[in-house]
Amino acid sequence: MATLERDGLVGPRRSTGDPGGRAVTTGIAVGGAVIVGLLACVVAARFTGAADPLTGGLSDAGPVVRWSLPLVRVVHDLAASLTIGALLLAGTMIPGRTREESAALDEPRRAAAFRLATTSAFVWAVAGAVGVVFTFADAAGMPLGDPAFGPSLANSVWAIEPLRVGLISAVAAFVVASVAAVSRARSVAVALTVVSAFGVLVLGLAGHAGGSSDHETAVNAIAAHLLGATVWVGGLLALVLLHRRLGGALAVVARRYSAVALWCFVALGLSGVMSASTRLGSWSDLATPYGVLVLVKVAAFVALGAAGAWHRRTTLDRIDAIDTVDTVDTSSAGATTGARTGRSSQDGGAADGRGRLFLRLATAETLLMGLAVGVATALARSEPPVPETVADPSPALALTGFPAPPPPTAMSWLTAWQVEWLFLATSVVAIGVYVAGVVRLRRRGDAWPVLRTVGWVSGWLLFAYATNGVLGIYGRVAFSWHMTLHMTEAMVVPILLVLGAPVTLALRTVRPRRDGTLGPREMILAAVHSPLFRVLGNPIFAAAFFFMSLVVFYYSGLFELALSTHTGHLLMTAHFVLTGYLFAWVLVGIDPGPRRWSPPLRLVVLFATVSFHAFFGVAMISGTTILGGDFFRTIEIPWVGDVLADQRYGGGVAWAIGELPSLVLALTVALQWFRTDRAESIRSDRRADRDGDVELSAYNARLAAMARRDGGPTA
Repeated sequence: MATLERDGLVGPRRSTGDPGGRAVTTGIAVGGAVIVGLLACVVAARFTGAADPLTGGLSDAGPVVRWSLPLVRVVHDLAASLTIGALLLAGTMIPGRTREESAALDEPRRAAAFRLATTSAFVWAVAGAVGVVFTFADAAGMPLGDPAFGPSLANSVWAIEPLRVGLISAVAAFVVASVAAVSRARSVAVALTVVSAFGVLVLGLAGHAGGSSDHETAVNAIAAHLLGATVWVGGLLALVLLHRRLGGALAVVARRYSAVALWCFVALGLSGVMSASTRLGSWSDLATPYGVLVLVKVAAFVALGAAGAWHRRTTLDRIDAIDTVDTVDTSSAGATTGARTGRSSQDGGAADGRGRLFLRLATAETLLMGLAVGVATALARSEPPVPETVADPSPALALTGFPAPPPPTAMSWLTAWQVEWLFLATSVVAIGVYVAGVVRLRRRGDAWPVLRTVGWVSGWLLFAYATNGVLGIYGRVAFSWHMTLHMTEAMVVPILLVLGAPVTLALRTVRPRRDGTLGPREMILAAVHSPLFRVLGNPIFAAAFFFMSLVVFYYSGLFELALSTHTGHLLMTAHFVLTGYLFAWVLVGIDPGPRRWSPPLRLVVLFATVSFHAFFGVAMISGTTILGGDFFRTIEIPWVGDVLADQRYGGGVAWAIGELPSLVLALTVALQWFRTDRAESIRSDRRADRDGDVELSAYNARLAAMARRDGGPTA
């Protein structure tokens, strides 16, 4: 509390003329959101029976656990949201030091956001740890005072998925709190935002999605819903608490947040529809207690969208108008003491006006967000109309979330299709953004090579086909098909994407920010010129990482985890594409980055990697141990037959398919080598034409001088 009072976030009302008196209002607004969230959770849980005692002979942990678990989760979610919001503001939205501003204005703003993130992350970590304890008690039906509770919790905390992800999230929050307490750098804020987002996303594993019959759609929806809601809620809470510290930068930060909030609104809407479709079987299910709470969330969502639109259309424009008038007034003030006094009074009045305009609507928004968070927490504990699990599922359905596919045929390459919404949406967005950038270049009269566009679009179309088509379907149940999918994602798709030069296109089309905040262009430049990227962009490191990750992935428990869990499958796919992209970039990349090695050295690295990759394929062909643990034996696909024989065939696929992309890379490096030498020759010829080949004349003169010195004949 002392820290918040020092930052002006809470505290007693100040004297007249000091806008700090609004700290009480901001404290009431945020505290009110917490209280509304807790009350909404209690009412909603009572309405749906989410906190009722268990029936059917199941042991019950008692009312303390049943009621404390959702209430702790409300505090947990709001604290996690505030952490991400504060860090997002500190890293990207609070203006940095510019020519017009000194460090005295810049640093306190960011320092206040860091202190707020430290406090909220600590609350998040504690609430997460307490939530793990209550979750185990609820699942095991053991009261907290049971003598066997402690040992049972210690033995189960990593084995049970909801406990494991809760613990991971709490550890992530503790790391964020620890680092935020000792750092004030903008780059650190961006990194901690990523860590915080991971800590939130991992919680999607413990929700309804984990046991849903439409497993992957539910997991993707809950992940997008969690992240969108967290950024939206947390950003507004952080703005409410920090608006006094922002002063004249409030308009800039509010506009940046408003743009992010709009994207969150879209993500929440789409993910909410997808999530509801997996839990509500028909329109009549909206009349059930679960459906009624869904309607309450929808009403709060619509009201928040309307409030956001009002903010964008009126409040932000009025804040800008205050800043404009204040700038004109203060710029005309004289250098006398009276003028300086007048300017101080105007500054205070302007800040007070900005604060009133912002708080007028933000307070109502925070209360609505608290209501939505409380209802959502109760929904997570309520039983939906559509059963979450399928009765007596087949081994394939239980392990992958989908029934076993029929035997593949030649037509399966064209007809087999199973939508994976996350990968499909990623492909569509990547193509759309790239094409929009090319159109922007064309409209301003700049050229962009057509082959680069073809490469980028082809790469993402191939990725969408691989993950949604026959390879994505059969690669989940048979090793040989999985290896074909792997080679496509790691060695074919990345080459096409690298040749599209997306970073170059982004730097040519994305406008730099003039307000001192951090935008996409600034983050791209910081990344490609960072010390970390100099390490990652070293060809030896990229090649070693590309090959060693294959060995570690397949000969450890990671392979089985990727086969049996949706999250593992997502991480596996991202790893394949990213490591392949990095390896292709160090060899044939066009985009800016660390200084690229000469073509001969790059060819040496390529041939060495190809040799190791061939050895990897041979090891699989001759192997006698089935990889992936018991997954392929348990799943029992009839048309696979001999699992070991299928694995050996997959090793042959890895060996054979990997050679063709390697040949393409070698030819591309050789072509770039030829073009570089040709360009250098043309430059030398032009230089010789301009200066009469001074370099050659000097060389001949040097030879003649050496000959005269040695007493030999001269020309």
